[in-house]
Amino acid sequence: MIVILKQEARQEQIEKLQHFFTGLGLKIHMSQGESCTIMGLVGDTTQVDEDMITSLDAVEAVRRVQEPYKKANRKFHPTDTVVDVGGVKIGGGNFQIIAGPCSVENEAQIISVAKSVKEAGATLLRGGAFKPRTSPYAFQGLHDEGLRLLLKAKEATGLPIVTEIMDAADLPLFEQVDMIQVGARNMQNFELLKKLGKVNKPILLKRGLANTIQELLMSAEYIMAGGNEQVVLCERGIRTFETATRNTLDLSAIPVLHEKTHLPVIVDPSHATGVSRLVKPMAVAAAACGADGLIIEVHNDPKHALCDGAQSLTPEEFQDVSNRVFAVRKIMA
Repeated sequence: MIVILKQEARQEQIEKLQHFFTGLGLKIHMSQGESCTIMGLVGDTTQVDEDMITSLDAVEAVRRVQEPYKKANRKFHPTDTVVDVGGVKIGGGNFQIIAGPCSVENEAQIISVAKSVKEAGATLLRGGAFKPRTSPYAFQGLHDEGLRLLLKAKEATGLPIVTEIMDAADLPLFEQVDMIQVGARNMQNFELLKKLGKVNKPILLKRGLANTIQELLMSAEYIMAGGNEQVVLCERGIRTFETATRNTLDLSAIPVLHEKTHLPVIVDPSHATGVSRLVKPMAVAAAACGADGLIIEVHNDPKHALCDGAQSLTPEEFQDVSNRVFAVRKIMA
């Protein structure tokens, strides 16, 4: 349920309402918009007398929210959320590109790629230290050593780092990571999401391989319900009957998500297509349809990459993609 307050509502009236609702055992989420203040009520609202609340001088209207996600719902928070990642803002008109290798392989590789993507326009560095792989025999990442090398790349370039977590037990290792990524396979790892809800750090939440938009928002709700509202959503393609690409990139999810939620939404054209030559057109299309950013895999030697070389761009190819994306952004402004 949401209670829309009048512009002229006095602070003492608002505080009395808050006290009344908390007395009913409800949690309150306050959202200050340009034209009104919204009081979002989370919990069992069946005991709330809508007519009585509507009759109060401070109240403009009362509406019930049918969707099961509350904190992630745009009805609760009409204005776009802006997530700050180490000084880099995503959402609310702030467009960013996260770029880097699928996995951290060695110090020379990660620092070289970090410098290249920064020069080409990336504002955050991605790199996998813990890698979930389909085969148990594939390269699984360097783990804590990979995190150490990411921090060295950050020191060399100043780029905030984004990397994936697979197990909540590893959280102590992520203290210096600027943004924690939850991969597609862990989107519904609810125990992990609950733990991340207690972390004061931005979370990049990727859509699962076969999950609906509502399921993605419910996973975001798990994190936000724990108190961490710094969530960025990522559309990375879903599994369909099509085999020409690794996944099917659902670009329609971008405007749909912007209607349903206030959270920033970025796109991963690398995992969506699995083919490097398709990354550019999909990245440009994502920028054109309103994405708040991109996450793109870049490797200095894709042919010899230990992970996902087929979908990785060279630094030169990434420069071309970046130029085209920002040109489209300029046209769309």
